[in-house]
Amino acid sequence: MCLAQFEVFVTKVTPWHGNIMRHAETVTFGGSGLDRAADARKDAAALWNDPSARSLVFWKGKPLVSVAKDCAIRVPLDHPIIADAAADRVLIAREDGAPLFAVELRQWVPDEGLPESINSFLDPSEQAHPTVAGEAVFAELRAVMTGLNARDAEVTATGRAIFEWHRTHRFCSTCGELSDFASAGWQRNCPVCGRSHFPRTDPVVIMLITKDDRVLVGRSPGWPEGMYSLLAGFIEPGETMEAAVRREVLEEAGVTVGPVGYLASQPWPFPASLMFGCWGEALTDDITLDPVELDDALWVSRKDMETVFAGQHPKIKPARRGAIAHFLLENWLRNTLD
Repeated sequence: MCLAQFEVFVTKVTPWHGNIMRHAETVTFGGSGLDRAADARKDAAALWNDPSARSLVFWKGKPLVSVAKDCAIRVPLDHPIIADAAADRVLIAREDGAPLFAVELRQWVPDEGLPESINSFLDPSEQAHPTVAGEAVFAELRAVMTGLNARDAEVTATGRAIFEWHRTHRFCSTCGELSDFASAGWQRNCPVCGRSHFPRTDPVVIMLITKDDRVLVGRSPGWPEGMYSLLAGFIEPGETMEAAVRREVLEEAGVTVGPVGYLASQPWPFPASLMFGCWGEALTDDITLDPVELDDALWVSRKDMETVFAGQHPKIKPARRGAIAHFLLENWLRNTLD
């Protein structure tokens, strides 16, 4: 599909479904069989001159997507919008043999200025660059992720996460000097002490904790009214996923967990987590809240969770579609966890 007026190309890619693919891999931001072109990162400068190369475009963490918000825009590298992009170009992948880059607009400011919501939990505003006005907008990834196909979701999540890492890790953690963009965006090198730095991903466990036919949910301080989710927490150094599940649930809700297992994972580029979805069997059900971590926690029966998903529960709103919490709860209700 081509938006001919601006020569903006949109690629629709069918997710890879091989014989070994698990249902769990259909979670948002995964499952597209992306060729990350790691072998080409050292020579990516030459690929920029490939006439088949295309680029994703980001602004303030937002990807450029179609006005319908159903696909990520890939622009040719001579498109006028590239003139407003920073010089740092990240090689994201190869698609059908063609290089796919990502660039970021750092100096551009919309005519209407920055929206007040730009730093909110989920910025609902959309911005149109003058070179693609009427055809595409910059939109919050969390707001559009469920409308994207598996490939578009994966490449936009990758681009968002890598640019956020560069934004927050500009200086060498060894000597404090400004480091250099390297390896097509997948590395930063210190010109003083020679230390190389690589993109950071923070491992997080998110837990489907059940007892009998109930599931444990909670809400963090400051969350929107009615928003509940599965409990989650960062894995600490020297800790297994299983131990992290038991520790986090005990610390936050005072519930003791016995058997634990792995279900699915999800990259979550807000800003740079890898969510490990786990199941756990609770041995106790009395809840003792850590008020620093949770405003509330409660056990929800399967019947009540069906009401939640139908949007008819008086207290709890459904988990956000696209998030792994929604994926795990939905499959728990359907008995389709694998």
